[in-house]
Formats: sequence, structure tokens, C-alpha cells
Amino acid sequence: MSDVTLQSIVKRYGATTAVDNVSLKIEQGELVALLGPSGCGKTTTLRMIGGFIPITEGRILVGGKDITHLPPNKRNMGFGFQNYALFPHMSVGENVAFGLEMRRLPKHEISARVKSALDRVKLGHLVDRLPKQLSGGQQQRVALARALVIEPDVLLLDEPLSNLDAQLRNEMKLEIRNIQQQLGITTIFVTHDQDEALSVADSVVLMRSGRIEQQGAPDDLFGKPSSHFVAEFMGMTNLLSGEVAGLDRFRLESGDTLAIPSVAAGGRLALAIRPERLVIDGDDDVLAANTLPAEVEFATYRGLMIDYRLRTSSGLALVARRPSPAVGGPAPLAVGRPVRVSFHPEAGTLVPV
Repeated sequence: MSDVTLQSIVKRYGATTAVDNVSLKIEQGELVALLGPSGCGKTTTLRMIGGFIPITEGRILVGGKDITHLPPNKRNMGFGFQNYALFPHMSVGENVAFGLEMRRLPKHEISARVKSALDRVKLGHLVDRLPKQLSGGQQQRVALARALVIEPDVLLLDEPLSNLDAQLRNEMKLEIRNIQQQLGITTIFVTHDQDEALSVADSVVLMRSGRIEQQGAPDDLFGKPSSHFVAEFMGMTNLLSGEVAGLDRFRLESGDTLAIPSVAAGGRLALAIRPERLVIDGDDDVLAANTLPAEVEFATYRGLMIDYRLRTSSGLALVARRPSPAVGGPAPLAVGRPVRVSFHPEAGTLVPV
């Protein structure tokens, strides 16, 4: 296992820059998620690390060794492809053994390592089956075993869960995290799904237009976005444009003035507030500074939670989230019901527009 360092890497295709001056340090044993919308450069970055795409500028180091110009088979990296890339004419065992056979390891060692890898992903009993005889989740486990069996320094996973249904995704992301922690292998995981990144990764790197927009621990990106883009991408439904009106006041375009932590920043900003931080009909006196009369426009049932679209008397649209009755939450609010919506000053985060 080794750390990975990207030093100002760039990838250009003619006049188009797919990855633009990305620098990143991934510690040994860390699981990092490259997150972002389609076309942001996350998969291109992963493939440059794996050696499948040559870089235009910069350097890639693994364990302090420059591997920038090494071919994929010289980098000792395991790669999990989005479409699994299993050989259809080979059995499960033969697929997993392929990389070891290319390394010309003794047959007895190949057999032992294949058995260990398949047991790790709980597929030892399917060693003789063909890929077409497996479910999507089983095929994903075979692809993971094949990537791990070579005992790589770094594991690269390109949207490994995108072809699975919701239940299998939940199961596999926990399985991947569990195996990664057991082995202590440095892992880079590409996804466009915020929930996957937050639940799997030690650190999240959010990319936009070939650059890193923000990187840090999952709770930093979730609760402390650095920009309007980060806040919106990470699910900050309430992004309220306005301007600072004093050290601890923020004036919205709707005309409402809200209390915020003391700031010196000026100019056009947005106040980002997660739906979970809004309180409907709360009794806490601390919330009184930021309490607005509103009406329920509609409700969206999400199983464990209910999202309420609210409209304040000044015309401001807000989304508040509360536990549903299924998990002991209060009775649902009727459409048209008048309410008071509040939030603590510390619940909001100011971000550049």
C-alpha cells in the first residue's frame, strides 16, 4: 500500500482541457471519492492515475516514485471498471485468476489467491459459473475480487455501483468500505452520487470543469460548502441570495433580514441552509431572531422524511425536512396550513454567488 500524489496534472484534447492543473495528496490507506457531475474530469483523472490515459502535463507519484510514464501493467494498481469488463467465456475463477496468470505466478499460488479473493467477497461457491449466470451484484463482486487478487498498491474504482439497483448499491458500498478498511488499501473511488461519496469516503474531492472545487472530510462538504456550486451539488436546497447588512445581519432579496454569525464579508452572497436545519413551529426562543410566517405549498413523502415546500409572507420559497410518522415524526402538515419557519443563526453558511 502506498500514498498517491498528483502534481499539477493536466489533460488536454486539442483545444479542450478535460483536467486543469489538479494537485492532490492521498494518504496511504485512505479512501478518497472523486465526486462531480458528468464531464467534470473525475474519470479522466482516475484513468490518468491508472495509466490508461497519458497526461499532458504534471506528475503522478505513488509511494514517492514517479510513475507518470509507466504503462498500466507496471503500476501495480487494481482497476474496477464501470461495466465490470468480465470475460464472458471465462468462469468466475478464471476471470479472477487472469491478472495473476499474466504475471506468471505458480499455479498453486494462483489457486490459493483466487480462493482467498473470492472468499473475501463471499463468492467462493460460484467459482465455476460464467458471468452471464450471475446477478449484477455478483458480477460487481467478481470484478472487485479480480482487482484485489493482484495485491495492488492502489485500488481504482470507476463508478462501480452505477449499474446496480438501490438495494444492491447500499449493500455493495458497505462491502467495498468494509474490505478497504480490512486491507488498508489506498483507494480512489469515482462517483457522481453524493450519498455514495459521503457514506464511503474518508475524504471527498468535488470537481467542476476539470478543477477541484472543494476537498475535505465528508462533513465539511456537507455542512460547510465553500461555494454556491458546492452547496447546490451537496443538496443545500435553500440558497437565499442577498447581501451582508452589518456584522451579524443578512438582507435577502425578498426584503427579509436574518441573523447570522458575525462576518465582515460584503458583496453579493447566498445564505445556504440545509432543509434539516429549518424548524417548523418551533418553541425555542433562540430561534426567534430568524422566524418567518409561511404557508405549506406542498409536501413530498420520502419514507423516513417528509420535505415541505413553504412560501413565506414575503414570497420567499423554502424547503424544510422533518421525520415522517413512519419513524416517530409528527403528523403530516396539510397543504395550505399556516406555520412559522425558523432556524438558528449558526445553521446558515454564507457562500459566494
